[in-house]
Amino acid sequence: MKSLNICIDIDGTITDSYYWLEFCNEHFKTHLTEDDVTAHSMHEVLGVKEEEFLRFYERNKLKFHSNQKVRDDAGPAIRNLSLSHNIYFVTAREEGLTMFTHAFLRKNDIPYNHLYMLGTPNKVQKAQDVECDVFIEDNYDNAIQLSASGYMVILIDACYNRKPLNSNITRVYSWTEVDEIISRLPEQNKAM
Repeated sequence: MKSLNICIDIDGTITDSYYWLEFCNEHFKTHLTEDDVTAHSMHEVLGVKEEEFLRFYERNKLKFHSNQKVRDDAGPAIRNLSLSHNIYFVTAREEGLTMFTHAFLRKNDIPYNHLYMLGTPNKVQKAQDVECDVFIEDNYDNAIQLSASGYMVILIDACYNRKPLNSNITRVYSWTEVDEIISRLPEQNKAM
């Protein structure tokens, strides 16, 4: 029996937080750098209307996500965690990208028990459904919602999520840190 149920976001969490920047700079004729990405909403960062960005995304979503690369340390950490824990990917991606996302995870040798494509950034209900013990996320608002619902959240650092955290959220700078934190959890729980 596996110890913990770990929920993991995909975009900006197991992938680079700024994977979309070059593609969007080219399309929208902007010259933004990673330091300019101070909001999670891409349309806000780009200075375009949400509807305009959504039209662009809808036409280019496969190309948009095809350029993503898994963070160097994410694959080994998730493979290690999967040996002792259940891995659930919980993403705001729309259901229409399900097969594409399964293929992306398999291509990158990322093990998991289940993939949930929510089509919405609201993840608290799914965390409840899978009896989540730890949620790994990059979206600040999601981290706050999840932590306010009692979930332990590990927040992958990015320019757009550097705001005050509560006691249920731990900021990390690498997947090596994620692995170390989670590896200590079952020992802490046994001691209680």
